Amino acid sequence: MARTINKLNPLKVRQIAKRGLHADGNGLYLSVSKSGSKSWSYVFYKDKKRVELGLGPIHAVSLAQARDKARDANELRAQGLDPRRKAEPKAETFGSVALTLISDREGGWKNEKHRRQWRNTLQTYAAAIWDKAPDEITVDDVKAILQPIWTTKAETASRVRGRIEAVLDVAKVRGLRSGENPAAWRGNLALMLPKPRKGPKRHHPAMRFADVPAFMLKLRDRPGNAARALELVIHTAARTSEVLDAKWTEFDLQERIWAVPAERMKASKLHRVPLTEPIVALLKGLPRTSDYVFPSADPEKPLSNMAMAMLLQRMCLRDRYTVHGFRSSFRDWAGDMTSFPREVAEHALAHQVGSDVERAYRRSDALEQRRLMMAQWSAYLTPTKQLE
Repeated sequence: MARTINKLNPLKVRQIAKRGLHADGNGLYLSVSKSGSKSWSYVFYKDKKRVELGLGPIHAVSLAQARDKARDANELRAQGLDPRRKAEPKAETFGSVALTLISDREGGWKNEKHRRQWRNTLQTYAAAIWDKAPDEITVDDVKAILQPIWTTKAETASRVRGRIEAVLDVAKVRGLRSGENPAAWRGNLALMLPKPRKGPKRHHPAMRFADVPAFMLKLRDRPGNAARALELVIHTAARTSEVLDAKWTEFDLQERIWAVPAERMKASKLHRVPLTEPIVALLKGLPRTSDYVFPSADPEKPLSNMAMAMLLQRMCLRDRYTVHGFRSSFRDWAGDMTSFPREVAEHALAHQVGSDVERAYRRSDALEQRRLMMAQWSAYLTPTKQLE
């Protein structure tokens, strides 16, 4: 049976506090001393004796770099050599700097999709410079990468340019290159490539609010967690991730409040959601078999972020509407059918309202006004006869 590798990630490395060795795989361990300091160790056996080789403290050696060192040590052992002997340091490349940057930053990224995009875009589009030394990369190299996609895939090209620029900035800070950044836009690529054209802003396809109550009748007849999760999305105007990652500890059914933690919010700020009668009834009817309100087949994991989209597909609606679009349905209803101030509707969507100065003075989240508004929205979605 194959041994598990890459057990650790940057977040776990920061969180682990227990003294001792914590395995990552391939002989690599995170070592936590009695004082709490952390460093990397490579453990192997030589002449039936256990040997622990220090690879450096975590503040100087990233997880990605430690894995590289462990891999190098394994290669030396495969050649019959002792990893403790001094080896020539591996030359840094654009690719190695990129992977280290991603590893260092990904602990602060909430979205797994964002992590994958960083790797995929760079490995795909920057393949020509992947194995080049950072100080050998020129403006012509970057231009050659961007030019074929600059007008046909404008958004992707812009992201690729920005990510190459970030990698080369890190390389400069680490002393791996000098001079101006060849991926910089102003005063550099801006003089060689056409100004990016902004196309029409694309919005998530949304159902007309007048059609949502009839849709809700059909949705309530659908079994399964995906249907109940979509009901909660529509009643609360919440984002997909906010609902799917919700845990029972966030809900106070007595006070009728759902407190979404700041780390799960797009604006990184605690968001209180008032719970209406239909929402409370929905939640009370759900089994509590997991910490998650909507668990997957594995109770340790939440429902897939595609579950509700696939439900719309089974209802033959995915080509016409998106899950996120129901937030727009709510916003149109609030603007057209109620007299609640714009700020209250925006607060319900967890949008930032007003300038920095305005927000500094107005710190209330308009909870009670939102409670009234969301009660009207739930009543609109759920005719009285459906509540009896």
